[in-house]
Amino acid sequence: MIHNQTIHKTGEATGILPTKNSDSKPITVIGTDAIRVGFDETCIAQALNSREAPGVTDLILNPDAHAGYGAPVGCVMVSPTHIYPGPVGVDIKCSMSLLQLDVPEDAIADKRIRRALIEAICERTPTGAGRGQRHAGKSRRVSIELGRKAITRGARPEILSELGIPVEWASRCEDSTHFGHDGNVSTLEERLARMERSGYHDRLPGKISQLGSYGGGNHFGEAEIVEIANTDEARHAADVFGLKNNHVAFLSHCGSRGLGHDLASGQFKALEEFFKKWHLPYPSGDRQLVYAPLGSPEGNAYLDDMAMGANFATVNHMLINALVLEAFQDVLPGSKGNLVYFISHNIAREEIVDNRPQWVHRKGATRAFPAGHHALKDTPFADTGHPILLPGNPRDGSLVMVALPGAEKSCFSVNHGAGRQMGRKNAIRTLDQKAVDHDFDAMDILTNCRNYPKDEAPDAYKDFNEVRNSVELAGLAHTVAKLRARFVIKDADKADD
Repeated sequence: MIHNQTIHKTGEATGILPTKNSDSKPITVIGTDAIRVGFDETCIAQALNSREAPGVTDLILNPDAHAGYGAPVGCVMVSPTHIYPGPVGVDIKCSMSLLQLDVPEDAIADKRIRRALIEAICERTPTGAGRGQRHAGKSRRVSIELGRKAITRGARPEILSELGIPVEWASRCEDSTHFGHDGNVSTLEERLARMERSGYHDRLPGKISQLGSYGGGNHFGEAEIVEIANTDEARHAADVFGLKNNHVAFLSHCGSRGLGHDLASGQFKALEEFFKKWHLPYPSGDRQLVYAPLGSPEGNAYLDDMAMGANFATVNHMLINALVLEAFQDVLPGSKGNLVYFISHNIAREEIVDNRPQWVHRKGATRAFPAGHHALKDTPFADTGHPILLPGNPRDGSLVMVALPGAEKSCFSVNHGAGRQMGRKNAIRTLDQKAVDHDFDAMDILTNCRNYPKDEAPDAYKDFNEVRNSVELAGLAHTVAKLRARFVIKDADKADD
């Protein structure tokens, strides 16, 4: 562990980490004392390396931060001149979404009802690496042509309609559509066509078949009971968000599946070849920090591929939510549901930082725009700030939050969850399976797993109370509602994030 004196404390839950170059702006650290001493050496080293990479002007280390690919998971990296695949990751636009149902808490109190809901959802939404629509008998089959449109156009009304998804859900997306580097859909259509001509044609159908599915590892679907905080501010925000107190909601975590992985992996390989061709040094000697100058052919190619992965992830979430609603209607006829929000945490977006356009890379970090932020103009959240969906763990709950003006200090970002405190292999080796399963039994939380994956157990993650305290004490956001788990859908075979 890194001793907390490495990070200079500036507030109850804020600090700065000096860079290798004393002339560079220090890294902003969000976290209580307990969080700061928990950052491992690799995480700190990656943060320092990322901050010193070419073109980087800001780096934020969030309370959930832990070692990642080049840059830490749980960081925000800002640059006006360069684009970096590492601080986006291989699961492009991995995201959270929340579906609010009109189902009261007592309607799913009976374990038989919850078990029936689990079965109905799993019949429609497959889980696990490589799994797609053919693994779930009641999934929504997606044609190759419609899949191409989803990849290049995102959650457009005509695409949602064809998939049986309420078109109004697009207004509840952080970004419902991503365009090519030049702002055109045709650019993405041309790039996808070139990919197919270059050998991807045979792989594409299998990737499209994963629309409406969860991956492995930390991806999940979770039925929650909404408990709105007892403040005027929270009740007002909850009303705008469409939350219903003591009612069931469904929280989902997944991304762009195999397509996003292929696009990201291809970009890492292409940029490594670019560095070798021109004999460019890797930042701090780490090839996982490859980059491309914005406006260059390599930079444009990355932005196009990221946009396609992001469009796929958006439609994937919309379809999952439609299928979950269908499952509830199957078990509890007459059930209705509305999307609260869909928000990503593995993406780079052009935003205004320090009064100029810059690319904000959020790797395991989520956008946090407060009331009055210019980007929320003409959205349902202009006067409240948008919903922040913050997953913790099934045992300790999750949160819906909303940003405060103080989020400016973190480049209008917060952590995307609790963050790992144990590596997967260490968790599998050291955690006791009976104790893990007992946690769920004691709290009457059902799962689709014979044994809950030990590497996804609550104790493999950081103390969620400390993580939440870090966000609130730093003045980044406040709680609107707590989400209390009643059942969990996971990859029942193995964890393979």
